Amino acid sequence: HVQLVESGGGSVQAGGSLRLSCTASVDISSEWCLGWFRQVPGKEREGLASIGWDNKTTYEGTVERRFTISKDNAKNTVYLQMNSLKPEDTAMYYCAARGPYCYTKLSVADFTYWGQGTQVTVS
Repeated sequence: HVQLVESGGGSVQAGGSLRLSCTASVDISSEWCLGWFRQVPGKEREGLASIGWDNKTTYEGTVERRFTISKDNAKNTVYLQMNSLKPEDTAMYYCAARGPYCYTKLSVADFTYWGQGTQVTVS
């Protein structure tokens, strides 16, 4: 069983930045794909970005211009740097893991393990 713990959420003004962190209980340097999703109440969970064991990244939609996914294998931690935040970025943000590879498209159904989420509020 994989545990994922997110942190770094909070309240920020529009145009600001936040960096979310997700620490995994497994060695993410091999055989794991880590992803970030977000969800607004009443809407489906939306895939944002993923990063594979080989550091290959995939982004969904238009967030690539503002969001960057990265990881630190030594800390078993994946990050989501979010810049130029907008009120519509307000959501609960979730980290997820699947093994062993990332797919080209992020799908909630493809990820096995999930964190508890961290709230981001942009005003």
